[in-house]
Amino acid sequence: MTATLASVYTYIEPPAGRLGATILGEAIVHLSAAIRAADQPKQESAADGDRFAPAPCRTLEETGIAPSLIEQLILKTLHFRGELIGRELASLLGLRFSLIEPLLEQLKRVRQVDVKTSLGYGPVSAIYVLAESGRIRARECLENNQYFGPAPVTLDQYRDAVHRQRQRSGWLTRPMLLEAYRHMVITDAVINQIGPAVNCGKSFLLYGQPGNGKTYLAEALFRLQSPPIYVPYVVEYQGQLVKIFDPVYHHRLEPEPQGISSLATEPAHDGRWVLCKRPFITTGGELTLDMLNLSYYPTAKIYDAPFQVKANNGIYLVDDFGRQQCSPAEILNRWIVPMDRRVDFLSFVTGGKIEMPFETFLIFSTNLRPDQLGDEAFLRRIEYKLLMRSPEEAEFLEIFRRYAESRGFAFDERLVRQFVARRYYAEKRPLRRCHPRDLITHAIDLLQFEGRPMELTAEALNQAYDSCFLANEGADV
Repeated sequence: MTATLASVYTYIEPPAGRLGATILGEAIVHLSAAIRAADQPKQESAADGDRFAPAPCRTLEETGIAPSLIEQLILKTLHFRGELIGRELASLLGLRFSLIEPLLEQLKRVRQVDVKTSLGYGPVSAIYVLAESGRIRARECLENNQYFGPAPVTLDQYRDAVHRQRQRSGWLTRPMLLEAYRHMVITDAVINQIGPAVNCGKSFLLYGQPGNGKTYLAEALFRLQSPPIYVPYVVEYQGQLVKIFDPVYHHRLEPEPQGISSLATEPAHDGRWVLCKRPFITTGGELTLDMLNLSYYPTAKIYDAPFQVKANNGIYLVDDFGRQQCSPAEILNRWIVPMDRRVDFLSFVTGGKIEMPFETFLIFSTNLRPDQLGDEAFLRRIEYKLLMRSPEEAEFLEIFRRYAESRGFAFDERLVRQFVARRYYAEKRPLRRCHPRDLITHAIDLLQFEGRPMELTAEALNQAYDSCFLANEGADV
């Protein structure tokens, strides 16, 4: 505690003056944060030493971006938000107030920003507004791009973060994978095949007849317990802004910043980054090649990152592979270099290129036969393959039991075995993992409609079967 107090006294030692009140106010915040930090046990072990955790920038140089860009963000933020307390303005930019204070002073000197009033703690608690010349300049800045919000990170900073946050070889254990699939009926053979593929993070092909749980199997990987990652709001490269953070795909693990007072505590990490769960992104038949490049918004004049970039340090599932508007060969050829070199080259509308990291676990799921996707050389590009076979009877019965009990039904194994023999085996219909869910759901709809007791009888199952399948549907192989 003595060392902590000494550091604060050193912090407030400079003589009072124009910044004296600011220093005092910031010191109070610094002291409270330091005391809390001293009382908290150390969270990271030696093994976590290389884990990426962006510390708040102490100088403008540490941000890696030009002060003029931050100045433009200040003007645009005040233009859209009106009046803001100094610390709140800094929080919206994801920076410490001490970094933007010199820029605010410069904007005040050139009469582009005014101080409306103050809460009594110096510039950090001052309420800033745009002057008339500031409103004119803000509109000029908006002609370049209309982005305002957290300051961007540099491309080099983003590359380093993605590299340091990728899963290390050997991170996945068998108990971890079994826990992720705890809600599923799955065999050891499947676990033994999917485990090594997920562990190494290389491309993976799931194929087999529809209804056997390929998508369900892939989506269950989102349940894996793994360290969270930091995702930047925006990346800046050669004056262009690329949005990375997407609340649709990036699940924030910390509360979104709200309005704050002048004495709010300092952020635990660089506010230009968001702590998120590792992403899991799925696209299906709607996928086009254009979606795998930067999307440019002409009105805002900024770019949105493609799916594979947003999925960095996570999983990207291409579902219904082979049914996209472009051919499987076109999609795979698009990713030959990224899968091999772990980098992806994206194009700006101006013709320039940006080299983005490619650290996503690609999963392709298809109902088509592999020979319908491409030749042997083509399929060799996808390193791991797994055929999802139809379930054996014991597996089918276990799936049926679990789903029936989840819907409140008692499970009568003898009844279901007789039903399977009479309707599936006699009619040469293959078992599918989705059928128990479909049959029970149809039975519930029927029983509710007719006002009958909620009980799975032979009659209810037969009627559900007739409504699930086409009368002339033949067996497939």
